[in-house]
Amino acid sequence: MTEMFATLGTWNWLIFAVALMALELLAPGVFLFWLGLAALLVGLLSFAINPSWQMQILMFAIFAAAAVPLWRRMARNNSAVSKSNPFLNKRADALVGRVFTLEKPIIDGSGTVRIDDTIWRVAGPDAPAGSRVRVVQADGASLTVAAV
Repeated sequence: MTEMFATLGTWNWLIFAVALMALELLAPGVFLFWLGLAALLVGLLSFAINPSWQMQILMFAIFAAAAVPLWRRMARNNSAVSKSNPFLNKRADALVGRVFTLEKPIIDGSGTVRIDDTIWRVAGPDAPAGSRVRVVQADGASLTVAAV
């Protein structure tokens, strides 16, 4: 076993890094990527300095352990992006409070309104076509409106 470790070299680390990053593509979870990055760093450092195999293993362990807090920090920053755009993937919720013109009248509590290139089903009190209505609630693909 010691002989196997003693033959560790730069190319072994670079191949290991590529293999780990390729496995990340097959089983995404953003875990193997960081281990691959640690192996890549050890391989690149092995080009510059010629460390012993014990030092290479130690460097890999340190880089892999340091990758965890780095990954957590980056994941936390990505959650800030979703906080800056709270209606991402919630298109109907972004319409609440806005005023639109009825395309088809609301008869027996049901009508339609055109918003950009989409026709939305609306529910609310009866109103003629062309009336201005305010969206008060969004439920999936249906909007509840009130007369303005």
